[in-house]
Amino acid sequence: MAQSTFPAKPLAITLGDAAGIGPEIIAKAYAAQAAQMQASFVAGDVQAMRRASALVAQGAQGAQGLAWPVVQISDPQEALHLPPRCIAVLQVGAPMQSVPYGQVSAVAGEFAGRCVQWAAQQALDGAIAAVVTAPLNKQSLSAAGPPFDGFPGHTEILQSLAAQHAGLPVARLPVRMMLANEQLRTVLVSIHLSLRQAIEAVTEAGVLETIRITDAALRPVLGRAPRIAVAGLNPHAGEGGLFGHEERSIIGPAIAAAREKGCDASGPWPPDTVFMQARATGANARFDVVIAMYHDQGLIPVKYLGVEQGVNLTLGLPFVRTSPDHGTAFDIAGQGQADASSLLAAVRMARQWERPAQG
Repeated sequence: MAQSTFPAKPLAITLGDAAGIGPEIIAKAYAAQAAQMQASFVAGDVQAMRRASALVAQGAQGAQGLAWPVVQISDPQEALHLPPRCIAVLQVGAPMQSVPYGQVSAVAGEFAGRCVQWAAQQALDGAIAAVVTAPLNKQSLSAAGPPFDGFPGHTEILQSLAAQHAGLPVARLPVRMMLANEQLRTVLVSIHLSLRQAIEAVTEAGVLETIRITDAALRPVLGRAPRIAVAGLNPHAGEGGLFGHEERSIIGPAIAAAREKGCDASGPWPPDTVFMQARATGANARFDVVIAMYHDQGLIPVKYLGVEQGVNLTLGLPFVRTSPDHGTAFDIAGQGQADASSLLAAVRMARQWERPAQG
C-alpha cells in the first residue's frame, strides 16, 4: 500500500497498564527510533509517561541521564507539528492516581481501559490513522469493574465499540486475531477459549468467516489475493479420517465455499508442517498466511520465532489496530529492563496497514 512521506493523520499509542511495562516501552521506543515515532502520540496520562521517561533515562545513562521531555497536547493533530525528540501525550480524562509497579490495580486497569475506549472512538471518527495498544493486565481490567470487567481484553473492547458505532450487534461484526512477524502470519478461528471449547468452536461457518476476514484484510496490503493455508485440527489433518472427522466434515467444506467466493484458500494442511511452508526465510514462502484452528496451534510457531518481533493485529475492525506480542510483565516492571522491539514492530506494521487518508 502506497504511503505518503509524512502521515496525514497521527497514530495513537495507548498507555497500557501503568503498573506494567507499557509506559516504559513507549518511552524507550521514542528514545530509540525518534524518526519512526514522529506523528504519533500517547493516549494516556502525562505523569505516568514522565515517570517512565525518567526511568528510561536512569536505565540508559545512570541517575544523571536526561529524560525525554513529555509534551502535553490537547488535540491529536498537534502531534503532526511537534519537533522531534519529545513524547506527545494527550491526557485522557482526569489525571491518574499514581500506582506502584508490578501490582494488580483497579486504578490502572480502569485507566488503561479508558484509554483504549478513547483511542478507538477517535479512530472510528476518522481523527487518527491507527491505534497501537500497549499491554493491559486482564486481572486489573477485571478489578476495574463495569464495563471493563465484561471484557477479556483489548480485542473484545474494540469489537464492542466498533459494533456500537456501526449500529450493529456484536455478533454482526466478527473480528479475528492475527499474530505476525517478518517471517510468518497466522490468524485464529477462536481466541481465548479453553481447548475443549475451542474444538467445539471449529464450525464450517466459523472457518469460512475466518478465511473471508483474512482475505479482505490482506488483499489491500499485498495488492493481490492472499494465498491462505488452512490448518487441520487433528494430527496429520485427520489422516483421511483415521484421527478425526473435522477435516472432512467441517474444514474442507469451508475451504471449498471460500474458494467459490474468490478466496485463494487451500487445505486442510497438516498442522505440524504447514507453518514451515508459510515461513518466509529468504526464498518465497508458499503461503502468505495460515489459518489456525485454535489459540496455541497458531501462536506457538510465531512466538517461537521471536516474541520481540511479534505483532498482534485485530482483523475485521473498521480501523487498524496493532499491539506488541507480550503482556504487562509485572515481574520486571519499573526496573528499566523491558524491550521495546515488539512495540516498534507494532508501530511499523500499523503504518504499513493504515488506511489512506480520505479527501
